[in-house]
Amino acid sequence: MKKVFGILAMMLAMMPAWAQEDPEYKMEIGGGAGLVGYLGDFNGNLTKHLQPSATLLWRRVVSPYMAFKVDASYGKLKGTSKDVETFYPDYADNVYEFSNDMVDMNATYEYNFWPYGTGRDYRGAKRLTPFVFGGLGMTYVKGDKSVFTANVPLGLGIKYKVADRMNLGVEWAIHFSLSDKLDNIQDPYYVKSTGAFKNADAYSSLRVTLTYSFMEKCRVCHNEYE
Repeated sequence: MKKVFGILAMMLAMMPAWAQEDPEYKMEIGGGAGLVGYLGDFNGNLTKHLQPSATLLWRRVVSPYMAFKVDASYGKLKGTSKDVETFYPDYADNVYEFSNDMVDMNATYEYNFWPYGTGRDYRGAKRLTPFVFGGLGMTYVKGDKSVFTANVPLGLGIKYKVADRMNLGVEWAIHFSLSDKLDNIQDPYYVKSTGAFKNADAYSSLRVTLTYSFMEKCRVCHNEYE
């Protein structure tokens, strides 16, 4: 019996070391699906007029706490003047509706609050990584008119390591555009505004992603990520 307890004690003492033997990777590539929603003159509700979207993404793991991500998405921006509380003279009697195709590309930096392989693992908790992100992007919208503008994405997410090379993630973000024409209408109440984000349209995105890790980190290198 003493030998059994001795073996168990040795195994428990070695568990943190084994946890740190999990391989780490420099790159991730994958895709995702989710919902995108227009926010602007004709909608101020995060849960209304949500439309399906698809995403491709690439992530470069800079360190256990930082990552750089590039993603491209396709979806639709949809809205109507029917339910808005603001009075718009041009649409008092005629309901305005739109459903515009949207393509965007974003480059963001992510900060991980609880990254993989940092020694904080307890009962597998290290597999779960919450993070925040922000950066710059470009948005193209095609409707009655075509619009090309910059956007500033800000969001948060959580990533779970489901297998050695597979990562499941959930992300939510608001994309603040520099244009008031994502709905093909500018200043519908005829009040001019100035400034980069004054009266500009935006859109939200919620997506589930699945990525594949590759380029295993060198275990014997002195630099953490080379």
